[in-house]
Amino acid sequence: MEIINRSKRILHLLPVVVLLVVLAVACHSGNEEPELFHGFIQPEGFPETSYDFSRNEVTKDGFELGKKLFFEPRLSRNNTIACGSCHIQSAAFTHHGHDVSHGIDDRLGIRNPMPIMNMAWSDEFFWDGGVFDLDLAAVNAITSPVEMDENVPNVLKKLREHPEYPALFKKAFGSGEITDARFFMALSQYMLMAVSDNSAYDKFRRNEVGAAFTENQLAGYQVFLKNCAACHSEPLLTDQSYRNNGLAPNHVDDRGRFEVTLNEADNYKFKVPSLRNWQYTGPYMHDGRFLTLNRVIEHYRSGMIDSETLDPIFRNKDGTIGVKMTDTEKDNLIEFLATLNDRDFVTNPLLAEPAINSPYTQ
Repeated sequence: MEIINRSKRILHLLPVVVLLVVLAVACHSGNEEPELFHGFIQPEGFPETSYDFSRNEVTKDGFELGKKLFFEPRLSRNNTIACGSCHIQSAAFTHHGHDVSHGIDDRLGIRNPMPIMNMAWSDEFFWDGGVFDLDLAAVNAITSPVEMDENVPNVLKKLREHPEYPALFKKAFGSGEITDARFFMALSQYMLMAVSDNSAYDKFRRNEVGAAFTENQLAGYQVFLKNCAACHSEPLLTDQSYRNNGLAPNHVDDRGRFEVTLNEADNYKFKVPSLRNWQYTGPYMHDGRFLTLNRVIEHYRSGMIDSETLDPIFRNKDGTIGVKMTDTEKDNLIEFLATLNDRDFVTNPLLAEPAINSPYTQ
């Protein structure tokens, strides 16, 4: 009889036990963050990458180290400026709201920071193409007197003396030795993962279920193909070339590509930027002179300045320069360009600044 009574009590308590187990599992699962890193994935329909991954494969530990370094202010002379200070994720990794970069001691540069986006498909970097290897791109920022005003040997010294970095380098590269090559390779691994390929345009291009353009967007796409695609070629929305697009020289007489090649034929030529994520990357042009997309389009319609190196694509058969476009075509073009903004990219938690979880990150 006692055994029967005890069995009844156990059965009576069984639903409570089951509930507690379920809650425990749920709480445990809720504390586990989903795995965000899946390595570098070639987007559907994109061309082959330019970056040589055989010498620097993107690994989880290498990427995490690169992300920490990207947001590390110790890369600057007075430990206040990080790469992420001027390349902000919510602005598609540009310096949103600034016409030119603001660096150490609030010093001003002469150019608008280009976005860090789809870097694996570039052979040359910056507005003038002065760097030909992504692994060397950070040198410019670190050594620039108006950006970080530091030198690489001193950066490495600070990292070696840091209580966390030797172990992180060991996880990423097999030993705790902190070299300039490993330092730059880790930064590249983070930047290589900054892939934007999930805009409405991309979904339409991939024929995803439910992805469709409006009538105005389709009309705007035709305007784009006629007037813009020669320079902003699909699907990267840039042909990676350098062109003079008829801007009047600015107050510092920045001559663009000429500063690298010293070839007069390159006077006032700048790299064609991607149109992806334009909504997040204003102001526009190499010196941030235009605040709105409307102003950019009006420049191409009626604001160009002629010069010896003006790109021939802007010369019309009737002797005029600029892009002929009706107001309706302009409105439709803007409708299409709105499909190029990739909100998933600017909110991707994988790329987000790491949380401060150690007294040593202060």
